[in-house]
Amino acid sequence: MPDRITALGPFFAFETHGPIPAAEPWRSMAELLDDPSVLGGRVAAVRGYLAAGGGQSAEAVELRVAASVTQLGLASRLLSPSFAVAVLAGAVLPYGLRELRWQPTPGGTFPLSLPDRTPVPVADPVERAVRLGKELFDGPIRELVEATRAYSVSPHILWGNVASAVNGAASAITRTTPALAGPARAFAGLLLDQPPLRGTSTTAGAYGGFRRRSCCLIYRAAPDRAGALCGDCVLAPSVRAHDRSGRT
Repeated sequence: MPDRITALGPFFAFETHGPIPAAEPWRSMAELLDDPSVLGGRVAAVRGYLAAGGGQSAEAVELRVAASVTQLGLASRLLSPSFAVAVLAGAVLPYGLRELRWQPTPGGTFPLSLPDRTPVPVADPVERAVRLGKELFDGPIRELVEATRAYSVSPHILWGNVASAVNGAASAITRTTPALAGPARAFAGLLLDQPPLRGTSTTAGAYGGFRRRSCCLIYRAAPDRAGALCGDCVLAPSVRAHDRSGRT
């Protein structure tokens, strides 16, 4: 199973660990909650990266913009493995932020290690989405949302980022494994109907194009805050599906 999931792309790849704390370079992801400087350092790094892309100083990019982009990337990385297990194996793989281990390298595809446990089979897709939604959205994803709110980013934006990450996971599976496009899109729709994602996005068009009802704010990182809009943004003129799930 891990090999099949890794084949879907770097956002899905993971290692596993037992109950004994992993040694360096692995670190507990709980540090994002317990030590504000860890999340702050990651936000500062993203801010610098966004500023460099526009030939600006870091101070030219609003801190809340960098925080939103940071949370989008973290949410994408955290939910992708469980999303893949749900689609490929019809099972729920629960984990909390305090159980996860990471190597906080730059970018969204940082190494991730999950607790070594057997996924719980859930045959009914609706029930599977409900259970996975409770595990993720009431667990590690919500914890990151709450931590990122300290940067003056509204919950509306942050949960919209999570919705975009769900769509991004389905889009990535569709690109790498077209045979799974139907199941991936269907399960994404079920997850997007779980609270607190319900109402954060819409689908339209012949292919059910995804469009969020908020903006991740990344356009404001460009000079004069006039950057390009993501294709799934509420401000964009098109409803064509586009993957802006932190996969950069």
